[in-house]
Parts: sequence; C-alpha cells; structure tokens
Amino acid sequence: MYRVKQLDSSVNLADFSQWLRDQGVGHRITEEGGQQVLWLEHEEHAEPVLAALERFLAEPDLREAVASQNRSPAFVGGRWQPAPRHAPMVLGLIVFAVVMVWLTGMGSNELSAALMVVDPRNFDWTTFSGRIDALSATLASGQVWRLITPDFLHFSWTHIIFNSVMLWFLGSQVEWFDGKGRLITLFLVTSLLSNGLQYLVSGPLFGGLSGVVYGILGYCWLSQQRAPRFQFPPALVTFAVIWMVLGFTPLPEMLGLGRMANGAHLGGFVAGLLCALVLPVRKG
Repeated sequence: MYRVKQLDSSVNLADFSQWLRDQGVGHRITEEGGQQVLWLEHEEHAEPVLAALERFLAEPDLREAVASQNRSPAFVGGRWQPAPRHAPMVLGLIVFAVVMVWLTGMGSNELSAALMVVDPRNFDWTTFSGRIDALSATLASGQVWRLITPDFLHFSWTHIIFNSVMLWFLGSQVEWFDGKGRLITLFLVTSLLSNGLQYLVSGPLFGGLSGVVYGILGYCWLSQQRAPRFQFPPALVTFAVIWMVLGFTPLPEMLGLGRMANGAHLGGFVAGLLCALVLPVRKG
C-alpha cells in the first residue's frame, strides 16, 4: 500500500471511499494520532485520486452528488443495478424497439419503409442533391416522425440486443440522476443529428439505436467531468471511439460485419457532447 494523503479526522471520507470502490480503486483509510491516512494499492492512482479528493473537499455540490449516488437504491454493493422502476422511460423505448423488430420482420417488410427518413421507393436518393430533395419533400408532406423512427429499425437480433443492453445501462442512469426531461432532450437531439448525418451521407437504408447510445455515452462521459454521478468503466469510452474510427475503414466488412452506420455513430456522439456542454448539471 502507498501512503498518499493525511487529513484531519473531522473530515468525513465515507462517501469518497465508496466512490473509490465504485471506480475499482483499491485503497484503505487508517487512523494515526487523531489523523486519518489514505492509502492506495497502486501508486499510479495517486495523482488522479488526489485531484479527485481536492475537488471532493472543495465543492459541496460534488460531495452531495457522490453521497446521493451512494444512497441510491439502484446501487447494489456499490454497482449500478437498476430495476424497471428506476428507468421506466428507457424500458419503454427498449420494449417499443423490440416490438418494431417483430413488426418489421427485422427490416424486411413494407412497414420498414415507413420508419426510414424517406421512403426509398418513392425518390431517387443516390445523389446528395437527390437526398436533399427527397428529405425536403418528405418533411413538407408532414412526415416529421421519420427523423426519429430510424432508431427503431433493426436488422438482426444481435443488433437490437446490443443496443438495448447499452441503452439500459447508460440511459437508465441519465433518467435516474438527471430526470426524464433530460433523457427526452438527449434522445431527441441525438436522434436528429445522428439520423440526419447518416441520411445525408448514405441515404435512407439504415437504422438502429446505436446513434442514441453513442450520444448518451458522450453525454455521460463529458457531463461526468462536471459532476461525478454516472458509473461506467472509462475504457468503455475508449473502446467506443476506437470502434467508431474503425467503422470508417474497410475492416468491419472484411470481418463479415457489414457496413456500419458511421455517420449515425459520429453524429450521435457529437450531439451527446454538445448536450453535456450546453445543458446545466441537475442539482440535488
């Protein structure tokens, strides 16, 4: 163990210690002559832990956010394990997406065309100008829902299961900590930007909730820097960004994974970052 910090015994480190455990940081707090000493298992954790401790001690709002997370009934053994009552809206989105997989035959019947940004049977969308004209005509006819509904079009069970798992894990935390209004805003903004960018790049033949998932991940990661409250491994962001970059290469097709909706991933991630920058952190 490495001795990294000594503090007065009057400082309550219980919530900070629980937060360290949630982050997987091995540590111990001991008492020596009326002082408490923080020890770490790994010396390389010292610098980031000390920086986090300084913020924890200096910012009352941050202390309250950490304490609120530790008191949350959605945490079991320090791990985020939500029940349906913690995130009914996210659960509803997932259930609706699964139902649409069944109704559309995984994107194989005529109903699928009603979920795409434009009906691919009615327009020439093979050129950029053609896609602009098709979108303009579709929106002018009042079919505004098409900007959102590609989220619910999936083409395999693997596709919907992966997106649902990630949406439940991350989206449930946004709904619980930041509220349903924030979740709705995030869903709409990421959907519009991810679906819009993907359509302009490739046309209407795409679908899935992955753009929204990337948006929520981007939001959680950046907003977490302002007020720690979400729980997810930092490596998840690194993996997601690497996977997004690889999607712009021929590698996924070489591996037999087909073409990825790279524009949706990028658009969603950027939208999530923008939301984290613009939207205020919820207090309490």
